[in-house]
Amino acid sequence: MTYQDVFNEFWEQVKESVEAKTFAKLTMAKTIGKPELKNIFLRPIYSEDEFKVSLKYSFRPRETEDIEEEMTLEDALPIVKQHLKSSFLSVLLFTTEKDVVFKVNKKGIGSITENYPTFKNVS
Repeated sequence: MTYQDVFNEFWEQVKESVEAKTFAKLTMAKTIGKPELKNIFLRPIYSEDEFKVSLKYSFRPRETEDIEEEMTLEDALPIVKQHLKSSFLSVLLFTTEKDVVFKVNKKGIGSITENYPTFKNVS
């Protein structure tokens, strides 16, 4: 099974957490090398009519200002995929029910692990 197939399973859990209103945050971490881009965060923006995320690019040099944009979860998916395996080796989904970690190893094999939730509430 390729890492893309495993990532698709992971992304299904992301969508399920949004539908269940348990989505708290998504973080891309474990950078490859020492890039300027330190993290990418997705934070929820819940409203009565629609769900959007605040996508934030966090940079390593403090002089570089972070970039933040509002978009749909579907619009964020290609951005996450673009940076996966090129800039980051892991994506962490934080929900109020569990934390789900997607990792790609050096051989390009993906895996998913689950842990106890970090967040108790969605802010």
